[in-house]
Formats: sequence, structure tokens, C-alpha cells
Amino acid sequence: MFHAGLVLYPDNMNNEELGQAIVNKNKLLGAVYENTAEAFAIFKSSASNIISQLATKYSDKDFTFYDKGEFEFDIRFGADVLVFSMHSNTFEFSRFHEVMKLPYIKEDKERSFCGMINIYNFLTDSFDYHRENDLGYLIGRLFINKEKHYFIEGKREIGLLFSNFNTSVVNKESIEYIIRSAMEYANNFDLLTPPFEAVKVITVGDFMSLPTQRKQITAKRLGFEFKQDTA
Repeated sequence: MFHAGLVLYPDNMNNEELGQAIVNKNKLLGAVYENTAEAFAIFKSSASNIISQLATKYSDKDFTFYDKGEFEFDIRFGADVLVFSMHSNTFEFSRFHEVMKLPYIKEDKERSFCGMINIYNFLTDSFDYHRENDLGYLIGRLFINKEKHYFIEGKREIGLLFSNFNTSVVNKESIEYIIRSAMEYANNFDLLTPPFEAVKVITVGDFMSLPTQRKQITAKRLGFEFKQDTA
């Protein structure tokens, strides 16, 4: 039975060609995943060491590390939480993405397949007081390919130019730099008072609920903006 939309061409791959193409693609995806998982393990150990050193020098209550399993961990420092999350899948960039214009990618299209590690910024109080309506921000996402080359999309303090993709190799030194840069950005990314018009009305139900603060949305910026903040 033929499915609607399926077009068969005379030059379709034979079984051997199809099988080899699938095996090759699977090897590529596996190599990218292994590189990303290896980098994430370094992220986890480096973040734990940085937080441990800060906690020893200052107050251990202000610096904590939480291992959330194979694909996630978070670090808490002062008023901020950074959540590092590794995606289990491998991605390719859209043909319209700037990175696809690089000679590095045009020489070998397989270099455009990447694993992804996201870095989110939340308020510590959002977790401590279980304020489920509070907002977090994606401040950066790291892409790693089969050659362990990487670049970061994100905030100016963290992100790298796409043109560095061909020379930037992910290692312990670069990972420690990324973690410290993310911490510095979060520490300098201040909580702003929400516009009066946005909070001047509250329902009786919300006001009488205990605790009331759980019904209010708190974030460093009202709304989500992935590009460089204008405020």
C-alpha cells in the first residue's frame, strides 16, 4: 500500500545503499552525542568545584550545587540559580541559520550536526518559596559537533561569534570560562520592578490565597527576550 505524498523515483537507494546511509548517520549522531555528554560531565564537575571553592571561601549557604541526574544540574549563588540542561537529541541548523554560511560548514556538512546544552537563569526565591509562576531566562545555549568544536548563542557576555566555530574546541578551560561568565551575567542581571500598570489589579481570590506571593509572577524582566536585553 502506498502512502499519500510518497513519491518513488527510479534511482531510489537499494537496500545496501540505504542500510549504509542509515549506519553512517547513526554513527554521526552517536559521535555528536558522546562529545556532548562528555562536555556536560565536565560542566558538572567544573561547576561543582567552582561552587565548592566559593562556599569554602565565603558562606556555604550562599553557594550550593545540585546534581539532578544525567541531563541536568543547577548551581545556586546569592539570589540566582543557573540550570544547566543537556538535550538528549542531536540537532542540525536550518539552512537559513548564519552558521550554515561558514566555510567550515560548507567544507563538511556533517559539522553542522550538534548536541545542545542550555543554560537558564532563575531566582533562588522562586525555588525556595515554590513560586511556580515565576519566569526563568535562557541566557545561553552551547552547540557541540562531531569534532568537539562549539559556539554559543546567547547573551553578549556569554555568546561567541559564529565565525569562531572552526577554532573553538570545548575543553575544561573553555567550560570553566563559560560557567564563570554565566554566573557573572546572572549576578549583574538585576531584578526590575514590574510596571505599575501590570500589577495594579489583583483578584480577591489571589489576595486571600496563602501564600499570596505564589500567585504573583516574578522575573528579572517581565516577559522573555532571547536577544540582548534593551533594558
